[in-house]
Amino acid sequence: MPASRPVADDYLKTIYHHTEWQGDPVTPSRLASELGLAPSSVTEMVQKLAAQGLVTHRPYGPVQLTDEGMRRAAAVIRRHRLVETWLVREFGYAWDEVHDEAEVLEHTISDRLLEGIAARLGHPRFDPHGDAIPDADGTVHREPFVLLARADAGHTGRVLRVSDRDPALLRACEEAGLDVGHTLTVVGDGTVSIDGAPAIALPAGAAEAIWVTA
Repeated sequence: MPASRPVADDYLKTIYHHTEWQGDPVTPSRLASELGLAPSSVTEMVQKLAAQGLVTHRPYGPVQLTDEGMRRAAAVIRRHRLVETWLVREFGYAWDEVHDEAEVLEHTISDRLLEGIAARLGHPRFDPHGDAIPDADGTVHREPFVLLARADAGHTGRVLRVSDRDPALLRACEEAGLDVGHTLTVVGDGTVSIDGAPAIALPAGAAEAIWVTA
């Protein structure tokens, strides 16, 4: 029996997101951890997705999107990130409040409404966290990047993305001025200068949650 559309889309979106900002493919065990599901349930679903031609997988190997799986995942990601952007711009949501709302709305709004939202927003290329919003054809526009934790001392780059995984960390980054668009210079281990200001200590976990231009 084919996987239900919303469930399958959540899997495809998670696989897409895992490899978006780093190169390591996702394993079934990692996928189970990210989805909060039992490994046996994930294995069964991956087999269904493979049967539908949406992923490739061999025993004990990584799970990878096929071309069709990539197109469908990009479409789901587009919905999610446009809704997040819409909620922030039009309804005054904070960037740490939109993820759960978007998770619900992405499965319910029509294609017509989605494209109306995109037009209303001026067809944005990035959501409030800096994640790229795929075009309607799946094309993604993204600059070369480096994870802040891997940037050498003296590296200067513009903040491209702040992970939305931890709402508390998002709030801490915003309070410190570490949101998308600001320019950071790595001063030393755990310290940065923001837009040329005196160095500050990074909030705990921020170096592993911020990507800057390479």
